[in-house]
Amino acid sequence: MNSNNKYLIVIAGPTAVGKTALAIYLAQHFNTSIISADSRQIYKELNIGVARPSTDELNAATHFCIAHKSIHEKYTAGNFEREVNQILEEQFNQKNIVILCGGTGLYINSVLYGFDDIPTVDENIRNDLHQSFTKNGIEFLQNKLQKLDIDSYNTIDIQNHQRVIRALEVCIGTGKPFSSFKQKKEKSLNFIPIKILLEEDRTILYNNINLRVDKMLEQGLKAEVEKVYPFKHLSALKTVGYQEWFDFFDGKIDETTAIEKIKQHTRNFAKRQITWFKKDTSFKTFAPSQKEKIIEYINEHLS
Repeated sequence: MNSNNKYLIVIAGPTAVGKTALAIYLAQHFNTSIISADSRQIYKELNIGVARPSTDELNAATHFCIAHKSIHEKYTAGNFEREVNQILEEQFNQKNIVILCGGTGLYINSVLYGFDDIPTVDENIRNDLHQSFTKNGIEFLQNKLQKLDIDSYNTIDIQNHQRVIRALEVCIGTGKPFSSFKQKKEKSLNFIPIKILLEEDRTILYNNINLRVDKMLEQGLKAEVEKVYPFKHLSALKTVGYQEWFDFFDGKIDETTAIEKIKQHTRNFAKRQITWFKKDTSFKTFAPSQKEKIIEYINEHLS
């Protein structure tokens, strides 16, 4: 390995594919630390529903960007980029390899590619979209986004109405797709990225998701969601696994339906994650079980 070079091993992939287990395995092998790129695991109030690594997993390797913010704080991909840049600077003073692991494509891209400035638009457009959401529901906005910007539809969390509205307001206000304003400028990197995409057979992945949801229920997901129910309006809680229980607590659906919707929406989310990461052809795809091949691949880049 060239001691002058710094390397960021990026582990990406859909939910429940095995990213955390691989990241810890690699962190122990290369004696390094892990930065989480998960837009929900950053919140200290959220644990079971966001599949936060267990205490044993967190103790197995040094982790950053997990449970260090509150749902009451505003936190964006831009905040994440700045925070990770600082962490990398500190970590690269001590070691040559750091791991970035997660399923939030926007967070990973912020570190690798940065952002272009997204134009501000007339606030009346946003107000109209909020009224439309109240009147017609999320599906109406989702269909609108699908027509105006298929890339954003396939990559953002479309169960989060605030993200859908954000994309739509830019589409309507500028006449251009929201996705066209993202990742356009090249970011100057002080490290060499080694990008790994984990991919599992779709049937196995969906079964993993269903089993994970069942385990979350056993661990007390319903009670966890009930604790944050008074804050359901917060952006941090507009996410799969919480929204469905909020509907249950609001009397809109029964418990069986809530659980089935969590599984269905998580599978849908995983599909969109796969679509997002597949667009970046610089990722090398492996199955989660191919640990030794992954290490060989990393060592080839290090040498």
